[in-house]
Amino acid sequence: MEPTPEQSPHHAYPDHWEADVVLRDGGTARIRPITTDDAERLVSFYEQVSDESKYYRFFAPYPRLSDRDVHRFTHHDYVDRVGLAVTIGGEFIGTVRYDRINDQGRPASAPADEAEVAFLVQDAHQGRGVASALLEHIAAVARERGIRRFAAEVLPANNKMIKVFRDGGYTQRRSFEDGSVHLTLDLEPTEKSLAVQRGREQRAEARSVQRLLAPGSVAVIGTGRTPGGVGRTVLRNLLASGYTGRTYAVNRAFDEGTATLDGVPAHRSLGEIDEQVDLAVIAVPAHRVPEAVADCGEHGVQGLVVLSAGYAERGAEGRELQRELVRQARSYGMRLIGPNAFGIINTAESVRMNASLAPESPARGRIGLFTQSGAIGIALLSGLHRRGAGLSSFISAGNRADVSGNDFLQYSFEDPDTDVALLYLESLGNPRKFNRLARRTAAVKPVVVVKGARHSGSTPPGHAVPVSRIPDATVSALMRQAGVIRVDTVTEMVDAGLLLAGQPLPTGPRVAILGNSESLGLLTYDACLAEGLRPRPPIDLTTAASPQDFRDALAEALADGTCDAVIVTAIPWVGENGEAETGDGQVLAAALHKAVAGGSAKPVAVVHVEIGGLAEALAAASSTAAPRPRTVTPAADRPRAATTLSTGPARSTAPATPAAPEAGPAPEAPTTPPVSPGPGSPADPKESPAPEAATGPGRIPAYPAAERAVRALAEAVKYAQWRRQAAVPGKIPEFLDDTIDEPGAAALIEAQLATAPDPRGRPLTHDEARELLGRYGIAVRPTLPAPDPEAAVAAATRLGYPVALKTTAPHLRHRADLGGVRLDIADEEALRRAYGELTDLLGKPAELLPVVQAMAPRGVDTVVRASIDAAAGAVLSFGLAGAPSELLGDTAHRLVPATDRDAAELIRSIRAAPVLFGWRGSAPVDTAALEELLLRLSRLVDDHPEVVSVALEPVVVAPHGLTVLGASVRLAPPPARSDLGPRRLPNY
Repeated sequence: MEPTPEQSPHHAYPDHWEADVVLRDGGTARIRPITTDDAERLVSFYEQVSDESKYYRFFAPYPRLSDRDVHRFTHHDYVDRVGLAVTIGGEFIGTVRYDRINDQGRPASAPADEAEVAFLVQDAHQGRGVASALLEHIAAVARERGIRRFAAEVLPANNKMIKVFRDGGYTQRRSFEDGSVHLTLDLEPTEKSLAVQRGREQRAEARSVQRLLAPGSVAVIGTGRTPGGVGRTVLRNLLASGYTGRTYAVNRAFDEGTATLDGVPAHRSLGEIDEQVDLAVIAVPAHRVPEAVADCGEHGVQGLVVLSAGYAERGAEGRELQRELVRQARSYGMRLIGPNAFGIINTAESVRMNASLAPESPARGRIGLFTQSGAIGIALLSGLHRRGAGLSSFISAGNRADVSGNDFLQYSFEDPDTDVALLYLESLGNPRKFNRLARRTAAVKPVVVVKGARHSGSTPPGHAVPVSRIPDATVSALMRQAGVIRVDTVTEMVDAGLLLAGQPLPTGPRVAILGNSESLGLLTYDACLAEGLRPRPPIDLTTAASPQDFRDALAEALADGTCDAVIVTAIPWVGENGEAETGDGQVLAAALHKAVAGGSAKPVAVVHVEIGGLAEALAAASSTAAPRPRTVTPAADRPRAATTLSTGPARSTAPATPAAPEAGPAPEAPTTPPVSPGPGSPADPKESPAPEAATGPGRIPAYPAAERAVRALAEAVKYAQWRRQAAVPGKIPEFLDDTIDEPGAAALIEAQLATAPDPRGRPLTHDEARELLGRYGIAVRPTLPAPDPEAAVAAATRLGYPVALKTTAPHLRHRADLGGVRLDIADEEALRRAYGELTDLLGKPAELLPVVQAMAPRGVDTVVRASIDAAAGAVLSFGLAGAPSELLGDTAHRLVPATDRDAAELIRSIRAAPVLFGWRGSAPVDTAALEELLLRLSRLVDDHPEVVSVALEPVVVAPHGLTVLGASVRLAPPPARSDLGPRRLPNY
């Protein structure tokens, strides 16, 4: 909204304070500053507030607002007097106001840093978290305006308001004076306030997705009068899935006499429906969508799935239509999936909803699936169905204008029906938040991600996201740090998902291989080595092996304490006449399941080649017919599809092993997900056995190729290791505090930026960089300029021989291969000779900018960097200097702030790491000193976001200690940190 001329011309309307928020019950609302145009809204709002709430606000009966009150509450200078309102459908449902005061409690201006704050929430909306959201936002506004404390007077009987202040997590003081409770809140964010904020965010966003996936009633808007078409297809699929709620068909073109369509009530508008409609699936042309959304909002619909196309995928005009669609939906308190979506599915027995274009509803299982692509969604649903895998939920977000992968992670974290979350993502709208949510979710259940559009250099059509400059390899490393299992293809994603949903996590990398084919066993062995596993020599049962032989061998391997996982390889048996017999796959499957029936804590996977019977068994397992007798079918006549051996209904368990205990949620998320029974627990007796799904404890995944099975197992091994480490998080060593001068560094940075009016900032000189880094205990070996031979000799005399002569011209920096670096110069004669050779070879001194530097102890040359990406945040990087990092891309990355464990993993995760640890008889270098350097640099960029890039190159790591020979630092105004502010939904 724009300010009116009556408002102070010195303080423009702060539109950056506007925000869409998700409330406690999953609905949305808009928070914005109050303006002079809001007088009528304020009066209407106040009339709907109960007398009791008015009394709590004004400490006396106050039935109506006077004209003077209305003027005071709608005229603000946005500095000393600020009012915010929460709106739904354009009308106020809550307000908050602060007035700056001095030590005597009287109105004041800056530098006074205290303000009196008061709230009022409409009774019908109390309990939805409105006041809590307002407190977060008004506190952020106050901090921006230099206010550090809030004071509030609350009547003792106003328990709800006292609870809002008490639960906010801010440091507070309380006293009882003159019949009221006097509260003082320090507004500086604390670890507790941030944890409270994120906990509320998690519960609210999870609830908003849950309302979409489990509605009590669904209306399909745009249902065609004749068979065919998008709307009619969705209605048909809803009915075919056995949806347990009420269903309505809506089309304004229906004849007045049309009462039903396909057996459900038919209406020309939502206004004709007498009952509450929770979810609307919109399948009308784009130009008619605003009318449909308005109809939904005015009749209390809670959420939308917009299948209609014609939005951001069509260009700039469509993108603006998409933004307006989101604004309209949120203004009514509704969340939105789409537009251009494929639909949503929930297989829970209490819901059974297929509100999508998928012709068949998938079987009920333990995998949650989110995809940004409708085409990929179709392929995944089809592939999972063929492989007998079941889903708990499915969301195809289309253009992902509102509900995103982050929301799906919030939902999956606490969904008791989901053991594994699979996500196909083409863009990351908020990478920082994604990493935070993924880390918390991965601590209790696997998160498997395929990232599309990795190398296109552009965002997929319809996905307006912040621009990130970090390469895809860095994105992958940061996902790994958060515990995300990132794979390259959707096939690998399903392969990993099947194993993780059906088998316990491995306790280590040791793999037993057994089967009736020596060649297939050797292929599996080689694949294990290639994936970094530790396979035992394959056990060849020979082609004459019977199912009983497989059972005995598998049972023995599972009981063997020297292996952590088992891969069974199987080919068709050869009969007495020399012809291959496909055999009865069910017999082999039954034998394998008997071997694992004792509740083994080791994962088992099967690699099979053309063993008949498995496809038929999977088709039966994923149908909605009554379950067949519990037999197992281990073969497949679909060699290109990963399949699953199954013996019973999916059980409500999350994959876990004693060696990889489920870690609790990260500290910032006080919400605890429901705990599922462990492997071997009995199935929930209330759970319906049909439809069956081939995912769950005891389900043995089968693969048509050894490489696919091994790759899935290797991902499970790495994830299990991450889980074990995440259970005991790393720390930032306390000794760093004693050697770091944070205020001194801040003063240097402020002074340097004051000399750089350019908003892009400025690079520091060598001496400036040395001084700043020195404040954090990072010593950079000094260099002295050598514009001529005499200056070089003088510099060497001052530093002491031996010395190095180096060029610092940008095109020659760190290029020893071009002759720009001369080392171990022992005396003046050698220095003069080296200087002449350097200038003769490469150019004049004015072009080369030569410097002299004292020699450092011999060691391994490494490079340490830190940079701030506007989208992903601060990233710490490490690699060996020269060809390994520059040519081969052998660089490791971690998000800042880094812990001691992150630093240790960082230097050990590059492929060339053995060079640091005594490769081929060389002396191991001082990795402890290197880890300390990484931690100091991490602390620097974390404490001072104005330090947007640092490069330490080379860092020579010797057997004892290290030397930083070169450093470059760039300062700039810090990018905005949306993840640290109050809760808000993104606007793309």
